[in-house]
Amino acid sequence: MERTENRNEKIAELIAAVEKVIVGKREAVEMVVTAMLTGGHILIEDVPGVGKTQLACALASSCGGQFGRLQMTPDVMPTDITGFTMINTSTGANEFRKGAAFCNFLLADEINRASPKSQSALLELMEEGQVSIDGNTYVLPRPFMVLATQNPVETYGTYHLPEAQMDRFLMKLSIGYPGSSDEIDILQRNENSISPKDLKPVLSCDEIMELREKANMIRCSDNLKKYIVDLVNATRKVDYIRLGVSPRGSIALYKASKAYAMLCGRGYVIPDDIKKMAPYVLSHRLILTPKGKSSVGNGEGAVIRIMGEVPVPVE
Repeated sequence: MERTENRNEKIAELIAAVEKVIVGKREAVEMVVTAMLTGGHILIEDVPGVGKTQLACALASSCGGQFGRLQMTPDVMPTDITGFTMINTSTGANEFRKGAAFCNFLLADEINRASPKSQSALLELMEEGQVSIDGNTYVLPRPFMVLATQNPVETYGTYHLPEAQMDRFLMKLSIGYPGSSDEIDILQRNENSISPKDLKPVLSCDEIMELREKANMIRCSDNLKKYIVDLVNATRKVDYIRLGVSPRGSIALYKASKAYAMLCGRGYVIPDDIKKMAPYVLSHRLILTPKGKSSVGNGEGAVIRIMGEVPVPVE
């Protein structure tokens, strides 16, 4: 397969556009773009003020298409997300009023503050790209991507995201605090700050769908497919993990590795692509035992340990 210079030009333009707003967080930007290339959804978990919402808004503004935003407070109803059927008093006919989900990029800000009932309304649309209301099915626009944020520190008034919903997110990432030099750059930029709404689209919806199709065509050898399965199987066998990764996680890691290979300008996957993506894709799908929490700390630590134990195939 030919190298992917032309695809990379478009991807590089998108990353450069987002970095006009997000300073010094190239890896986080690349991960969000990688998730978009797979057609997956992403959960950004970090403390307030590090740019979670700005990152999501910057990506949406840099892509053509409709942007929807929901501040996920406890009073958000499922119908606010999916829409509802009402009677037109003039005609007497039932009419469907679309909810916030009918867009290309949906920002679910502070998702863990919404009630479990509202959180569950996201399940069908995240998995199948459609909503079912009163016996009718309504297909969402394509591309469709959910970018959710949550604060892991302040838990008062929040609801834990169920494992079934966590499994629908392709990746979970943290942005982290900026370095000293990057924070100085942020201060300097603040004098002539660029808002996400000021960004011009560099990719259309059709171009995004084209890139997704090409990412799906990236080659992944049988040895590397087996490596992905071996990593996932290992999460089900070690004594420090109570709940391992499901086959949905295997598929997610496979797709993310191919998309990241394309982002790097290759037409084929190498082991480093899989190792790069594994912590982002697998860690939030695990439940650790008490022993695991004391020995590896969290899901990311468990995945890193497993990668050190599973042999890497030689290509």
